[in-house]
Amino acid sequence: MSDSPFGFGLPPEEPENGDEGKKKGNEGGQGGPANPFGFGGAGGADNPFAAMFGSLNPNDLGAAFQQLGQMLSYEGGPVNWDMAKDIARQTVAQGASNGTKDVSVGPADRSAVEEAVRLADLWLDSVTSLPSGSGSAVAWSRAEWVEATLPVWKDLVDPVAERVGAAMGDVLPEEMQAMAGPLLGMMRSMGGAMFGQQIGQAVGVLAGEVVGSTDIGLPLGPAGKAALLPVNIEALGKDLGVPKDEVRLYLALREAAHQRLFAHVPWLRSHLFGAVEGYARGIKVDTSKLEDVVGQLDPTHPEQLQDALQQGMFQPEDTPEQKAALARLETALALVEGWVDAVVHEAAKPRLTSADALRETLRRRRASGGPAEQTFATLIGLELRPRRLRDAARLWASLTDARGVDGRDNLWEHPDMLPTASDLDDPDGFVHREQLDFSELDKMLGEAAPKEDRGDEGDSEK
Repeated sequence: MSDSPFGFGLPPEEPENGDEGKKKGNEGGQGGPANPFGFGGAGGADNPFAAMFGSLNPNDLGAAFQQLGQMLSYEGGPVNWDMAKDIARQTVAQGASNGTKDVSVGPADRSAVEEAVRLADLWLDSVTSLPSGSGSAVAWSRAEWVEATLPVWKDLVDPVAERVGAAMGDVLPEEMQAMAGPLLGMMRSMGGAMFGQQIGQAVGVLAGEVVGSTDIGLPLGPAGKAALLPVNIEALGKDLGVPKDEVRLYLALREAAHQRLFAHVPWLRSHLFGAVEGYARGIKVDTSKLEDVVGQLDPTHPEQLQDALQQGMFQPEDTPEQKAALARLETALALVEGWVDAVVHEAAKPRLTSADALRETLRRRRASGGPAEQTFATLIGLELRPRRLRDAARLWASLTDARGVDGRDNLWEHPDMLPTASDLDDPDGFVHREQLDFSELDKMLGEAAPKEDRGDEGDSEK
């Protein structure tokens, strides 16, 4: 991620016909990300317009004013999602994440992805009792990934952004709040724009790294749609020295396995998003930083507020409830990723010579925390790192040995049947523990209910 994710600068443009002057105008402190609007640029105090706008050329200056106008006129929710999408698309178009340009997906890549997902589902049929969850298979460009996943980012980010917006008003003294209607509106507009700017850049960067719709353990894409990004798969394969077909197929196995879980475990999606929301509810906004900034707020220097947001205003509550919410989220992520890891390895090991190498690469990629971790840590103070991925994978593998595929997968029938964080510490104890059958429990409770509570059934027995 960029060192300046809230940066309000225009993305650097490619020089036209060797126009080095234009290129230089977009570099360094004058017009680059470090000082996007050129505040404090050449000219010093004797030239206030130069100090404010630096060496921006007329085209850049007009676009800067347009962007500033959009920022201050926004009256929507806590995040300016129109700006977020525009920034994400710009970031993707310029290859800002890894220096490679986005490309449209051609017929050959689309056909290869469809075939890989079809074959992956055939292989998974023999290693899990959950049926296919991929109603369709699609090959996305990075821009298409941005468009498809923004609705889910909105659900995840809006609650925290709402609290930040409220905090920006609360930092004003009470006697000033009644008189500060226009100022509060401007601050909320700036806050929405700044969140939109950061989310857009973060999502744009992430689009250059992800290989599917489930990379971060959450279902970011539409339900039932298995998606892979050929341009990113090719980049990953080059670094590994593994044939592209094998990399594609292994990643198709992971995507298809995730889709099976999310399609056939109806409570899982809400369980994961509920865990994220539960953790987010315990996050505090450091209003002391906001107070310092608001007290010295200069409308011509919006980077003051952006720097405060960027430097970390989110502090988790150090309470038992918050610690429990974090443990719940980390365990849920580990169980999902561990199950996927275990069943994919079982399906790939006999068929792909590079299965072990690909497994280890993907494990390290998830456990070390890449762009996804940075995105969430910056946006909502949360790291989506499955810290106990290996422990969970070992537990699922042990369950397969002890109870078979059906016995292992039956645990997804109810969230209370899943292993807990303490079970990851003692996998053998969990594997050999007698499991409660929730269907039998429901039947017992129904039979134990008084006849008058059972309606017609009770009447028929009279």
